[in-house]
Amino acid sequence: MNVLRAGWGGAAVMAAMLALSGCGGGTEAGDAKPSVTASASPSETVDTAVPEVETEPEYPPGPEGAIDEKADTEGWVYDSLYASASAFVQDMCDSLPEQSKDWSPAQWLAEGGYMDDDGKAILGFGIPKLCPKWTKTLKAAVSGDYERYISGGDFEVKKHPKPFDTSGDSDVQEIGPGTYVAKGEISDCYWERTSSSGDIIDNQFVTQARKITVTLRVGELFKNDGCGTFKPVG
Repeated sequence: MNVLRAGWGGAAVMAAMLALSGCGGGTEAGDAKPSVTASASPSETVDTAVPEVETEPEYPPGPEGAIDEKADTEGWVYDSLYASASAFVQDMCDSLPEQSKDWSPAQWLAEGGYMDDDGKAILGFGIPKLCPKWTKTLKAAVSGDYERYISGGDFEVKKHPKPFDTSGDSDVQEIGPGTYVAKGEISDCYWERTSSSGDIIDNQFVTQARKITVTLRVGELFKNDGCGTFKPVG
């Protein structure tokens, strides 16, 4: 009997503990409110960047500024070697006096590639402003009516010669008729005049000379093999 009471009593105690445990757990689980996380409203991006304002380029007063403004307005393109259109024009102005050895000044402008593409327009606008003394030379270069110096090579004498072909595609250039003179320390060279059929009219092997004069007529061919630069004199 004592054993039975003790067993029942232990069971009762255990049941009570379980009841209390279940009640407490239910309170914690049932009474606890689910946590609600407040959803943040989408953040609005505020653009704080200052909008770029296009400003008109400023040009210095004077001919350089006028040339650069004109070039920008017209969209003229020049060699990237130069910082501006006026710098390109100034380089041509500075270089023209130095081109008397192998070229006439107008020949140098026309046949040196400086008037290709937009170069003609830039120089046509800029030379009268930066170096007006070369305006006449510029006009001759544009027209194609200018003196041609004869350096090495083969030439055909024509009344209205075309500008020299600087592309290298032609082995024979065209020159106008007249008298040409080569001066300087000339040695170990050869020149020759021939008819259109190839007959030699005049020629000379030069061992040493200070001056050579030749007169060329329309229809002739002229060869200059190392005898310096012949310049027209009449």
